[in-house]
This record gives sequence, structure tokens and C-alpha cells, in this order.
Amino acid sequence: MFFEKSQTQNLNPTDFAYLNVKNEDSVLRIKLNRPEKMNAMTPVMMNEIVFALEHAKQNKEIRVVELSAEGKVFCAGADLKAFAGSVQELPSKIPTPSVPVKLGDAFNHLYKPCVAKVHANVYAGGFLLLGGCSHVIAVDQAQFSLPEIKRGIWPFQVMASLAPIIKKRDLLDWCMRGNAIDAHQAHKIGLVSKVVTPDILDTTCDELVNELASQAPLAVNKGLEAYDKMISINEQEKHSYLQKMLNELLQSEDAQEGIKAFAEKRAAVWKGE
Repeated sequence: MFFEKSQTQNLNPTDFAYLNVKNEDSVLRIKLNRPEKMNAMTPVMMNEIVFALEHAKQNKEIRVVELSAEGKVFCAGADLKAFAGSVQELPSKIPTPSVPVKLGDAFNHLYKPCVAKVHANVYAGGFLLLGGCSHVIAVDQAQFSLPEIKRGIWPFQVMASLAPIIKKRDLLDWCMRGNAIDAHQAHKIGLVSKVVTPDILDTTCDELVNELASQAPLAVNKGLEAYDKMISINEQEKHSYLQKMLNELLQSEDAQEGIKAFAEKRAAVWKGE
């Protein structure tokens, strides 16, 4: 955790300098709001994103996170001038993190569905955001580019975020050549879940978010946690770990409710417990 649990209990939308954040029913909607700089991420902006994610993680009422952006670019990556200290940042009321934030870790340990609604181009470090999401819905006009190699840089952290998603040869070729790909190519290599036209982007994302929010929240949470942790467990112990997770989940109120609702041929009422 990058923030103390007590710090993330409450979320005030007016505390954010670079995000529009709205809690609607069981969905936390995070919108990047630095359009004049193509939503290039500053240190403060990254702190705010991680803070919002940790709030979602700790809040049982939040079942899904939606990530979107204002402006003509979804995200242009990191603002290198801001990280060099040469940009005056807007004031933010978000607490100071206890350790330096890492977007990849924050997304990996969210353990809740996260849907990226991509309405425009994504560049460089912006893929730390997409790589962390469970679902990416993009418009067919969007372009995706890793231009770091053309600046004499390598996208190290992006590579780590995308490695579980994209095949090795596709990913390394993209890093080495630094070319732009369109939404259909991004879908082909696994970066994008679905490609849509701009006129149905909102409704497509709303339908997906609502469907994900209707599922058993504790089961989704434990399933995503297990998927994250089983990667680092050796083969001899993997199935024992997963059996243990299943046994624990079967003892939950939600599992008992799901079984009962199935037998009674009715919709289950989930508590997340």
C-alpha cells in the first residue's frame, strides 16, 4: 500500500488537481483531466491516480473502476519536465504517499475490474494505465504508439505492464521499432479488448461496467487476487494454493447466497462478504 488505509477511506472529488473523480453507485469513475497537456502524467497526477485506486480497493461498496480521459489525447505518457522539477504543479489535497507510487503495482493489486474507455490516442507511459486495466474498449480511430526508442529511451515499465498481455515477439518488436498501431492491430495483439465506433463507446462501456458490477464482488476480488499471486507460486504449490482460496470462498456469505439463489431460481443479492 502506498497510502495508509485510514487515509483512503474517504474521497473528496475537490481534492484532486488533475482528475475528475465520481463515485456512482458501485462504480468509481476516474477521468484524466489535464487536456491542455494531452493528459501527460506528472508526479502529483500519478499520486492522485494511485490514491483513487487504493480508495476503490479498500471500499467494499465499489465493485468496478472506469478510467477515461478529457481532451484530444487519452494520455501522452509521463511529463518529463514535471518529473525533472521544471513544471509548477497545481495544488492537490491528496495525502503524501508513504513510499514512491508505482502505477503498475497499484493496478495489479486493485483486485477489482477496471475498464479503460479509450476515446483517443495513447502514447508511451500511457500504457501503464491500459496495461493495468482488466478491459480496454477503444474507438476505431485511436492510435497506440511507443515512441521511446526514437528518443534513445526504452519503455522499461511499460514493457513490464504489457508483458502478461502481449506475446513476446509482438511486444519486443513494438518496443524496438517504436511505431504506431491502430485500434484493430491493438486488438489483434491483445492490448484492446474491443474496438467500437465513437458513437457507441459510452453505451458499450456502460453495458460492460454494469455487467461487471452485477457479478459476485467477493468472488471477483478473490479470483483476481489469486490470478495475481499464482504467477509467483511454483507448480508444486499452485493448485494447493488455489484449492485453499476456493475453500475460503465457499465459506463466504456470497457463495452461500449464490448457491441458494440458484436453487430457488432467483437473482442473487450480493453483500461482498
